[in-house]
Amino acid sequence: MVKLNSPARFFSIKTNIILSQTDTTVGFLSQDAPKLSAVKSRPNTKPFIVVYKNFHALKKEHKRVPNSQKNRVRRSKKTTFIVKNHAFRVAEDVVDSSYLRQKEWTYSTSANESGKNFSRTFCEQKADIIIEDIRGLFEGQASKLYKINHKKIKRLR
Repeated sequence: MVKLNSPARFFSIKTNIILSQTDTTVGFLSQDAPKLSAVKSRPNTKPFIVVYKNFHALKKEHKRVPNSQKNRVRRSKKTTFIVKNHAFRVAEDVVDSSYLRQKEWTYSTSANESGKNFSRTFCEQKADIIIEDIRGLFEGQASKLYKINHKKIKRLR
């Protein structure tokens, strides 16, 4: 576990695997998808959910949400949306960490081996940085998952 007095020394490194309590469940966060796939022992072809810190960051990445669904996306909490095979979630300030607040987006996945349940020992071995707040780390309910386009919305999870 890395004890962090000043997060400034980690900002230049984009390949860290971070273990943190997300808005839904405990998860691994990183901006390096291949490294995250290796930690989870899952195929590189399986995409990750991208978590944006706010809607401005989503817009900056040129991700287009259909006009008819913008209000739904803006008001939804703990919900992942798939638009044109791109999965994203907007989680505004869920973790009180100055390190994560500096990142516009991260790939997110549950903190477990692919297809298995949460194991704290596994997570501590694989994570480069562990961010734990007063709530601790716990396996919560997964986010709701919707596939949307300009006409339809379909709940997948």
